Amino acid sequence: MTSRPGPELETLIGEDALVRLAEAFGGTRLFVPVKMSSAHDIAKAIGVEAAMRLSERLAPDVIRVPLAREQRARHYRATGKSNAQIARALGLTESGVEKLFKRTRQNQADSQPTLFG
Repeated sequence: MTSRPGPELETLIGEDALVRLAEAFGGTRLFVPVKMSSAHDIAKAIGVEAAMRLSERLAPDVIRVPLAREQRARHYRATGKSNAQIARALGLTESGVEKLFKRTRQNQADSQPTLFG
């Protein structure tokens, strides 16, 4: 077995399922079984459909589940949570959340094509 990185997970299972996966298993290695059932912990965390896609694409293997702090912060912000609530959910300070959003905005601005450059 190998340990696969997390970035392709969002494309494979979607942002909502990635948020739920990170909430349940973030920062750990997770075995993905060939036979996924609705009773499996992964299916309970992210839903059967997303768990089946994960299993079909990556099983049998071990994946590294990312903490996905930026995705989770965006998700929580979209649901109307305050910086304080986001900080508690992510295990950060409110200042850390503000820095995370500032860094995300800067990265988006840096990746935007310019008309003359």
